[in-house]
Amino acid sequence: MTLQVGMVGTGWFSKMHGKLLAGMEGVQVSAICGSSKEKADALAADFDNAGSYESIHDMLDARKLDAVYICTPPFAHGEIELALAERNVPFFVEKPLAADLDTPTKILKRVEETQLLTSVGYHCRYMDSTDKALELLQGRTAGVAMGRWMGSMPGVYWWRNQETSGGQMVEQTTHMVDLLRYLLGEVTEVYAAYGQLVMHERETGVTVPDVGTATLKLASGAVATISNTCMLTSGFSNGLQIYTDGNVLDLTGGELKEFVGEQTNEYKNVSNPYERENEAFLHAVRTGDASGIRSTYADAWRTQQVTVAANESARTGLPVKLG
Repeated sequence: MTLQVGMVGTGWFSKMHGKLLAGMEGVQVSAICGSSKEKADALAADFDNAGSYESIHDMLDARKLDAVYICTPPFAHGEIELALAERNVPFFVEKPLAADLDTPTKILKRVEETQLLTSVGYHCRYMDSTDKALELLQGRTAGVAMGRWMGSMPGVYWWRNQETSGGQMVEQTTHMVDLLRYLLGEVTEVYAAYGQLVMHERETGVTVPDVGTATLKLASGAVATISNTCMLTSGFSNGLQIYTDGNVLDLTGGELKEFVGEQTNEYKNVSNPYERENEAFLHAVRTGDASGIRSTYADAWRTQQVTVAANESARTGLPVKLG
């Protein structure tokens, strides 16, 4: 059985996932939906016999699809997911779920009503180093975690606008929030402080803060801070450090380092986490076995709740408790 897969979005993530999918046995990228017919045409040309469309409804009317990948900016979510739920088409959606919490909440309600199969692109959950971190945390008591997402400002217009992107905490730093939840459990309270220092003067149309820190309380009793900036002119750094009663873990995109006394153990990533998340999702589509999916829509909603709460706390100056 060859799975017929559609793609919504024509940017980097769509191209990356499309290339991976095209290389998988028994998978065909057969439809592309873009914000314009021209963009859809351009990406569809990369795949044999793929149709191109400028609305999700046109694509679903024209093609019988087994699954759809949604790789759109945060502000573009809502109609797409609801249309797929209405037709019971499983979907994989790239993070974040939206720029706000109201939109994902409406989608989640429909997903749960239809019991639709979903997966969300929190690829850090699929890293070899994350698997090892889970193993090394067994039998330990984690007390403090420190996360970071430090880089420059993306050039796309929508990212610079708080209303269309949700800001850096929602759009990028969400990976560190999600990794924290995956490794250490749920967040119960958020207090955040943001600043707008230089980027609104360097670039036009900037309404996002360019620095921020969130302090998080976890259900386990552990505490964490996650900081970000988009004001760097070069360089990039992201990661999560976890301090326990028996070791220290330093997890980045490429590896995990464990510090035990004077000893340092290093564990490099070998497999491609994007390949692993795609394989898990499409295996579930094909067989109904969703056990390999590490981030469902319902789970990702919890991460979205934390990042949106950080935005609310920074806006009001008050901590936000999560239910």
